[in-house]
Amino acid sequence: MTFPVDETHLAFADRLADAAGAVARRYFRQKLAVDDKADTSPVTVADREAEAAMRALIAAEYPEHGIFGEEHGAERIDAELVWVLDPIDGTKSFISGVPLFGTLIALLHRGWPVLGIIDQPISHERWHGLAGHPSTLNGAPIRTRGCERLAAATLFAGSPDQFRGSKDEAAYRRLVGSVKLTRYNGDCYAYGLLAAGFIDVVCEAGLKPYDFCAVLPVIEGAGGIMTGWDGKKLRLDSGGHVVAAGDRRAHEAALKVLAG
Repeated sequence: MTFPVDETHLAFADRLADAAGAVARRYFRQKLAVDDKADTSPVTVADREAEAAMRALIAAEYPEHGIFGEEHGAERIDAELVWVLDPIDGTKSFISGVPLFGTLIALLHRGWPVLGIIDQPISHERWHGLAGHPSTLNGAPIRTRGCERLAAATLFAGSPDQFRGSKDEAAYRRLVGSVKLTRYNGDCYAYGLLAAGFIDVVCEAGLKPYDFCAVLPVIEGAGGIMTGWDGKKLRLDSGGHVVAAGDRRAHEAALKVLAG
């Protein structure tokens, strides 16, 4: 299958990441006011300014494209091509001075993620994913690693509090009990580590499209797989329960454990 998305769009996405990263670096480890959204998640001037900078570039270069951003909402999301933006994925890390946050930039074709960037502006690490092309980290090709058995896997997940008391808690605890090592709170950086072959599985729930759309092309282009807990391919209107793995055998096993 071919898409009307190519290296020209990827180069433009790099410009978006550069603009957002400049804002993030200016505010990182500074004294900032932190506001609470309706869902109690934190937001700062850095989140808002970084997204505004990216949206301004898109409006100037591709005014016909749609935009779905975490901080400034949706425009023309029925367009054939839609940018999905998370200016600072991991705001809790950002406001704590922890450089595990990142900027997530996706381009969707008819709702399907076909281009993605994970950018860590403090460590200057940037992952590229483009449908039909190998994924890269700072320009070098990357591959996920093999992991046949969950018992040998390293799992990254959100905070354990994410599942406590929810209908998903039992499924999550089964998965944690099935792997060798579990780590928490990696934000989007965990998906970059998976794509680069350092960990094996990432499992999260309650995500929004701007949390997962950008990482999917990166993982797929590195040889991995990322779906919903139901095994269905992710798109703009998917639910927020996701599981990613570098090895299809580990992914299949994780889905079975989650399903009970």
